[in-house]
Amino acid sequence: MLCQTATASTRRGSHSAGADNRDLSFDFAKGTLIILVIVGHLLQYIVHRDNQFWYSPYFKSIYMFHMPLFMAISGYLCSGTLLRKSLTRSITDRAKQLLLPMLFWCAFIETAKLVVFSPASSVTAGMVDFSKEFIGTYWFLWATFVSFVVIKVLTVCDRLSKWIICISAIGVACVPATFSIVPLIKYTYPFFCLGFLLAQSSERWTSIILRYKPPLLVLLAIIASVCFLAWGKETYAYNNLVVMHDAESAKQVLLMFAGSVAASAVAMECVIQCWRLGCASPITRFVAVELGQSTLLLYLLQGTVFRLMDLIPFGERWDLTTRIAVASMLGVAIVVIAISVRWIVRDLGCISRVVFGASPRSGLLKAQSVPKDSCG
Repeated sequence: MLCQTATASTRRGSHSAGADNRDLSFDFAKGTLIILVIVGHLLQYIVHRDNQFWYSPYFKSIYMFHMPLFMAISGYLCSGTLLRKSLTRSITDRAKQLLLPMLFWCAFIETAKLVVFSPASSVTAGMVDFSKEFIGTYWFLWATFVSFVVIKVLTVCDRLSKWIICISAIGVACVPATFSIVPLIKYTYPFFCLGFLLAQSSERWTSIILRYKPPLLVLLAIIASVCFLAWGKETYAYNNLVVMHDAESAKQVLLMFAGSVAASAVAMECVIQCWRLGCASPITRFVAVELGQSTLLLYLLQGTVFRLMDLIPFGERWDLTTRIAVASMLGVAIVVIAISVRWIVRDLGCISRVVFGASPRSGLLKAQSVPKDSCG
């Protein structure tokens, strides 16, 4: 019954603003992806502290799709809000949801740095450092916010908005700017557009995909596998900066986008099948309800933890087994702390909004009470 409810909710698309059911399959996907975000950072900061993570097949397999798919899901789920609310209201609500928690956690990072790591630092240096943390530490939230604002502005022309959005996805990806987090926005914005456009034509795309699903999945799996084999250090957006200035850089950027699209599609299909097979399992529902509906808090908390870990020298002489054990314990600790924080502040009015971008009690969203296009 649970699986049937989730499947029916998926078929309704993202415009069911008045629906009484929340599609937990999307929450399960988000919960799975936030786990992969944490695992990827554990590989980077603990298991491979010697910069060898670029060559780890596990790191590569995660980074090929986790943030692009996260962005596509965000665009899909936000489509109803983008079309339903006014420009000012939608941007204001989105800023409250994303920017206020970023301010809080960046202030937490700076306070910890000043008190523990560099108590002699000047106020001016602290303010400069705070601005860098606010922009760089949580780059994905900035990418989500910027994408949301751009799409909202572009949807003013209803009849031409789909074509304009398609053109904007290509245009943004081709912008030659490489400063700050702009390359990462260029990389993820097209996926936000893709998710938004899929939501606008969900019934048509669903019929097409169902008709050609087996051969399409085989083709995408082959493309993802080939891209995986060809993927190298320069294929990551962090290193190629999404700039095509010669044949080699163009090859890396195109490989990155092709691999990410194919891997994201295959990963999403795998997640959906896992949900359908195990949606009644307590573990599966824990991932969907507890983690999938707390992705913002988990992202903020893990970003804070790993940013502070940059300032702590450790693990140089640890063997691989010790590093994996420490990484496992830290990953579990992050999840436990995030869930505890949510339960503690969920009824504290404005504090819940500031800490994890949710109004009171929304940290415990239930399947029967929240529409799917809530941008959660």
